[in-house]
Amino acid sequence: MQDVRTQLKEFLLEWLNAQLPQFAGLAYATLVLLWIGLVALLIYLVTHRVALRWVAKPVRTHSGSRSHWRQVLHQNKLFGRLVLTAQAVIVKLQAEFWLADDSTLMGVIDVAAQTWIIIFCTLSIFSVLNSALAILRLNPATRTFPLRGITQSIKLVAVVLAGLLIVAALLGKSPVILLSGLGAVSAVLMLVFKDPILGLVAGLQLSANEMLSVGDWLEMPKYGADGDVIEIGLTTVKVRNWDKTITTIPTYALISDSFKNWRGMSEAGGRRIKRNLLVETGSIRFLDEEDLHRLNRAELLAPYLTAKIDEIERYNQQGKGDLSCLVNGRRLTNLGTFRAYLTAYLKAHPRIHQEMTLMVRQLQPGANGLPLEIYAFTNTTDWAEYEGIQADIFDHVFAVLPEFGLRAHELPTGSDLRLLTADRQP
Repeated sequence: MQDVRTQLKEFLLEWLNAQLPQFAGLAYATLVLLWIGLVALLIYLVTHRVALRWVAKPVRTHSGSRSHWRQVLHQNKLFGRLVLTAQAVIVKLQAEFWLADDSTLMGVIDVAAQTWIIIFCTLSIFSVLNSALAILRLNPATRTFPLRGITQSIKLVAVVLAGLLIVAALLGKSPVILLSGLGAVSAVLMLVFKDPILGLVAGLQLSANEMLSVGDWLEMPKYGADGDVIEIGLTTVKVRNWDKTITTIPTYALISDSFKNWRGMSEAGGRRIKRNLLVETGSIRFLDEEDLHRLNRAELLAPYLTAKIDEIERYNQQGKGDLSCLVNGRRLTNLGTFRAYLTAYLKAHPRIHQEMTLMVRQLQPGANGLPLEIYAFTNTTDWAEYEGIQADIFDHVFAVLPEFGLRAHELPTGSDLRLLTADRQP
C-alpha cells in the first residue's frame, strides 16, 4: 500500500512539474483537496440520499419491537451522525494517503478531521442516550426513575471529555497532559458545575429512597408548586400545577427542603375529608319527648335512639336522684344525637371508604362556637369527584341541622344589622 501511494504521488508530481513547473506543489495540494472534497460529497449523497432513506423505509412500513427500536434511533438522528463520523474518518484516511505526514496541509486536515470525529461521536452518544431514555419510558417499571437526570449527567461528562480531546488536538498535545492539569482547576470546576453535581446526588437519593417519581402529586408552597411531576432532570424538577402553569424546582432543594408527596393517598385509594362546621353553643340542649318521637322516624337514627334510650332508662332507674331536675340522671342531647346521626350517615354513604378512619368529633370550642369535625375518606382520589362528594355531604349536613334544633354559627352581616336597626325605629 505504501509503494502504491508513493508511485501515485510521484507520477502525479512528475506530470504537474511538466505542466506547471513553478506551481506544481500548489497544484498538487489543490487537486488533493478537490479530490477529498469530491469523495466526501459523493459519500454524503450516497449515504443520505440512498442508505439513510433505505434505513428509514422499514420504519414506516413495518411494526414490531425491532422496528420500534429502529424508529426511535432514526428519530434521534443516530444513523445520520454515525455516517458523518465515518465520513470524517474517510477524509482523514484520504489525507494520510495523498499528503506527507509533515506537511502543513496534512496537519490542518488532521486537526479538522479529529475535531469532526470527536464532535459527531459525542452527538452519537447523545442519540443513543436519548433513544434509550425514550424506550425505557415506555416500560412502567422504569418510568418513575429519574432517567433524564442520569442521562444528562452522562452527557455532561461526555461534553467535558470531548472538550479536552478537541483542545488536545488543537494544541497537538496528549490528552493525558491536560487531564493531569485538571487537579489544579478542580476547585473552579466544582464551583462551575455545583448545580449539576448537587442535582445528580439529589436525583440518586430521590430514586434510591423512593421519595419522588414522575407522575407524583407534589406540593411545595415555598416554590409555588402544587401539581404533577412531569420531569426530574439533572438540575431542575418540572411540576405542572393544577392551573396548567409549569414550576421548576432545583433538584437539590427536594433534599434540603421539605415537600409533600401525595402518592400515598393515590395508592391507598381514598382521599381525606377533614372539615368542620361551627355549631352555635346557645342551640345545644336536651331532647324532649317530642324531639325523640320525631327523630325516631329517621331510619339511620332509629337503632341508635332505641339502644341509647334503653341504656339511659336502666341507668336512671338505678339512681336515686330527682329526675325532674335536669341536672340529675342522664339525658340525650341534640348535639350528641346529631353526632350519632352523622356517623351513621357516613357509614351508609356509598362514596365513603368504610375501611379507613371514619369519625365525627368535637374540637375545642371558641368565640365562633363549637367546631364539629367530620373526618372520613372518600373511595376515590379523583379531585373533581372528591370535591363533589364533600360538597354533597355538607349540603346535607347544613340542611338537616335544624331538625336537631341546632344552628350554625356565623358572624352578623350587614343585613342583620339593618334589620336590627329597623326593629328599633319608632
